[in-house]
Amino acid sequence: MAQREILTPVPAIVGPTASGKTALSLALGERLGAEIVSSDSMQIYRGMDIGTAKPTAAERALLPHHMLDVAEPTEPYSAATYARAARAVIEDVLARGKTPLLCGGTGLYLATLRRGGEEDPIPGETAVRAALEREGELADGRERLYARLVAVDPVSAAATHKNNLRRVIRALEIYEATGIPKSEWDRRSRERAPDVPMTVIGLRFADRALLYRRIDARVDEMLRLGLLEEVRALVGDGRLSRESTAGQAIGYKELLSVFAGEMSLADAAAEIKTATRRYAKRQMTWFLADPSVRWITVDREDGSLKTAVALTEEALALLRVEP
Repeated sequence: MAQREILTPVPAIVGPTASGKTALSLALGERLGAEIVSSDSMQIYRGMDIGTAKPTAAERALLPHHMLDVAEPTEPYSAATYARAARAVIEDVLARGKTPLLCGGTGLYLATLRRGGEEDPIPGETAVRAALEREGELADGRERLYARLVAVDPVSAAATHKNNLRRVIRALEIYEATGIPKSEWDRRSRERAPDVPMTVIGLRFADRALLYRRIDARVDEMLRLGLLEEVRALVGDGRLSRESTAGQAIGYKELLSVFAGEMSLADAAAEIKTATRRYAKRQMTWFLADPSVRWITVDREDGSLKTAVALTEEALALLRVEP
């Protein structure tokens, strides 16, 4: 089936983890008569529910949700794969006269969808990639590759965690194969007319310490709800390992170390909180670099959080503003 031309900007909610994106998507989605399309790179995996803060069954019953539970944790899944599938979902929702509402914190997924599924300019497997992967397997390989990325493409390096070997290799592969930094490819892509026009609403905190406290509380709640047992079940079924992308997800990676006898549960909980705070900072760096994002501050001067009703009204007002 031929692709439909998407002319109407699709609303999208972005922001760091624990900022309230799911709650706003449900409240705003109800007002818009929308269907939620997830743009979270880990919520795609079946069985990874607690640690990814996936919408609960009760929340998913309120509005139709898409792009959740579409892959096994053992499967490789790229931003380009996501973009193709999410675009098809958006076309279908629009064809039925409904509003697709994107929601998630994975900036790469959203950017790839917006620019038509072009994850990077290098298709398929390449000799350059294979050589970089072999280097990454050496004792000091990760550190050397990241240092090289800092030297040739500091913008991409700043937006990539040094332990995210797959992203580091992709950025280096683009540079070594083309002579152009990945950040420059991304800039050129942003200048093109988007394949999927979006009105992006970002959630941010005036008091970042409040966000960090919310992250710590969320991690404690995840463990209370049974995150350890969720990881144990996935490992027992052979669906989760350190070698997979899913196995590198925050919360899962640390608990895999617990099962390997390398870390206590208390230390793992502390590490999950630290890693999540760092991830939230990287998310904000990514979204703040996008001048098209329309921001809502979710906390008040007195340290309290705005209500879902107040946030929804602000979001509706932003959606009514002509770009």
